[in-house]
Amino acid sequence: MTWYATGVVEDVSDQLVGVFQNPGLLLGIPLALAGAVFMSFGAQYQHRGVAKVERLSGQDGASGLTGTQLKRLITRPSWVLGTLMLGLAIICQLGALAVAPLIVVQPLGAMALVITTLLNARVSGHAPTRKSLTAIAACVGGIFFFVAVAAFFATENDVTERQLLIILVILSVVMVVIGFLWFFLRKRMRALFYILGAGVIYGFVATLAKVVIKRVQAGDFEWLTLGCLVALLLGTAAGAYFVQTAYSSGPPDLVIAGLTVVDPMVAVLIGVVVLGEAAAAPLWAVIGFVIFGAVAVWGVIQLARFHPQIVSDSKDLPILRGSEPLPPSEPPV
Repeated sequence: MTWYATGVVEDVSDQLVGVFQNPGLLLGIPLALAGAVFMSFGAQYQHRGVAKVERLSGQDGASGLTGTQLKRLITRPSWVLGTLMLGLAIICQLGALAVAPLIVVQPLGAMALVITTLLNARVSGHAPTRKSLTAIAACVGGIFFFVAVAAFFATENDVTERQLLIILVILSVVMVVIGFLWFFLRKRMRALFYILGAGVIYGFVATLAKVVIKRVQAGDFEWLTLGCLVALLLGTAAGAYFVQTAYSSGPPDLVIAGLTVVDPMVAVLIGVVVLGEAAAAPLWAVIGFVIFGAVAVWGVIQLARFHPQIVSDSKDLPILRGSEPLPPSEPPV
């Protein structure tokens, strides 16, 4: 039995490669958490700016902000301040990506959801309900355990040109599909579409940012790296537009919930399938990735259904509900 126990310990020690093989995690994780804090405050201030512009213009931006509304945003101090904070969040995120694996850094943004929920409850006066708190707990809990597993097994590999081309091709297809849906169906789309669209796009943006950083660090800046940089900038612009539109039709913590779950799920899927960052993970860890990721996504869907601000706003709509009495009929003329 002694030889068996020794073998098990050696196997486990061989598998726990994340923290020990990459001490950059000790810096990357705090940077990612700092980015989450800046993201929370930035989202709150940007949401305030979008709401103000909607009131001043007298136009609802839920189906897509107009060019005039976008121009007015840069004149709103709250929106500018929020943008600066999001800029700091991006700097922290890039710093974390430079020293830690993608599948560890990205999911930590879920901490922004907790902070944003508390901020929005204080600002809007809509206290979280039991159902919304359960949804938030699912989002954060799912991501937390996801990171706990990934931190031990995530490894970094050199990205090949073939892998880069695969990522760029997939991103191109995704952008075409999302653009098609937006162009033809935007009058019917609401916050969840823009949140999911932005999350998917930003998942690719985070991956491309990681690739560009690593290639620049290696002094390998050529046409393919330039192509990644262009795709990164275009994706950032498209995702930013979707986020601002989502703010016009949903509370900031719902937007952050979608981004901090969908974004890392897409980035992790790319990291696992294309980049091989979880090659050292055993089968039970892969199963854990799937389960915890599914729990986090379920939390976003539940939050979109039961967020107190969304429920409150829906009650303001002139819709007759089954529990309400019928209005008195008018006498015939």
